[in-house]
Amino acid sequence: MNKLVIYGVGLIGGSFARALKAAGAVRHVVGIDRSEASVRRALELGIIDEAATEPESEAAAIRGADLVVLATPVAQTGRILQGLLPHLDAHTIVTDCGSTKADVVAAARAVLGGRIGQFVPGHPIAGRETNGPDAAIADLYIGKKFVVTALAENAPEAVERVTGAWRACGAIIHRLAPEEHDKVFASVSHLPHLLAYALVDDIAGKPHAGLLFQYAASGFRDFTRIAGSSPEMWRDISLANQAALLAELDAYMAQLVHLRERLAAGDGATLEAVYGNAQRARRQWIETIEAAEAPAPKDTAE
Repeated sequence: MNKLVIYGVGLIGGSFARALKAAGAVRHVVGIDRSEASVRRALELGIIDEAATEPESEAAAIRGADLVVLATPVAQTGRILQGLLPHLDAHTIVTDCGSTKADVVAAARAVLGGRIGQFVPGHPIAGRETNGPDAAIADLYIGKKFVVTALAENAPEAVERVTGAWRACGAIIHRLAPEEHDKVFASVSHLPHLLAYALVDDIAGKPHAGLLFQYAASGFRDFTRIAGSSPEMWRDISLANQAALLAELDAYMAQLVHLRERLAAGDGATLEAVYGNAQRARRQWIETIEAAEAPAPKDTAE
């Protein structure tokens, strides 16, 4: 790519830029962020080559871009698209990194109208609990999944421009429909974040919170690691995927009620059965991940 424009130069957008630069896959990167301090820091760190901090410079940045990436909270999608639409060249492709897709697609359709084919929605499945340009790393996406939720209006070349960029970052490309994506991630991503936030908030509100945190060790740290993520981002995700998240939360609460009943009854056999099934499922999941990420064996044939 000759020109890449990134809205949001923190962990996700900054890592994308770093990875493409490391791969030699982009010549010039322009960063746009609502925080002038963040975009200036990204410039200092060499994540971006140009900072667009004024409406005039933002408009100039968008013109001629090969790819525009929205690495911002999903609730900002409509506003950003409205701002860039007047300056969007016919050849420019826009994509996003949002953790929800149905709402993002709806916002894009409402703003872009007949130009919706230029928007290719996607979601990189990678992250850390730290934020901002200083958290950005070039190898964040190596071996990680990128889910493209392509639209019927997307030309194959448009989808390839997006997936090709993520392949250059080291990501493995997967495809889901937007609605299917949201149901899947309500279960395996959005609900776990809600639970982690709820547990830490509950403990923090207890009169003896200091004592509890004093003795919290690696298990608590591992379980609650994702509660260190951006509250604004996860507020937007929770509300955007409300229906699917509520369905998963209801199912989880039913499981908790069941376990509480068995615990109150002193039913150790049922507790052990649930724990054992969870252990086996998690072990199988880890083994599957490790097998998928294992390097391919070298060809030893002469």
